[in-house]
Amino acid sequence: MIESYIPIMLILFISVGFAVVNVNMSWILGPTRPNREKLSTYESGMEPVGTAREKFSVKYYMVSVLFILFDIEVVFLYPWAVSFMNFEPAKMVYSFISVIIFVVILFIGYFYVIKKGALKWD
Repeated sequence: MIESYIPIMLILFISVGFAVVNVNMSWILGPTRPNREKLSTYESGMEPVGTAREKFSVKYYMVSVLFILFDIEVVFLYPWAVSFMNFEPAKMVYSFISVIIFVVILFIGYFYVIKKGALKWD
C-alpha cells in the first residue's frame, strides 16, 4: 500500500528541489548592482502617492470573503457533475435531489447576502 505513494513523494521531492535550486541559483548568479534608482519605489511609472499602509474598507473584505465562499461552494459541484452519469439509477435520483437542495440553499444564502447589501459598493 505504501508503495503506491512512492511516485507522488518522488514528484513532490523533485519539484521542491527544483524550486529551491532555481531560487538559490538566481540569487547566486544574478547581478547585484544596486543604485539609488533601482532601490526607489515604482508604481506604474509614477511616484507613489500616500503610504503603503493605507486601510481598506471593510466592504472590500466582505466582498472578497463572500466571493471565496460562493466560489468554493460551486467547486463542490464539479466532482458531482463528473461522476453523475456513473451512478446507478436509484442513486442518480437521490444524488440529483441532494444537489438540487444544495443549490437551493446556495441561492437562499446568495439572496440573503444581496438583501443585506453586502455586495454593494458605497
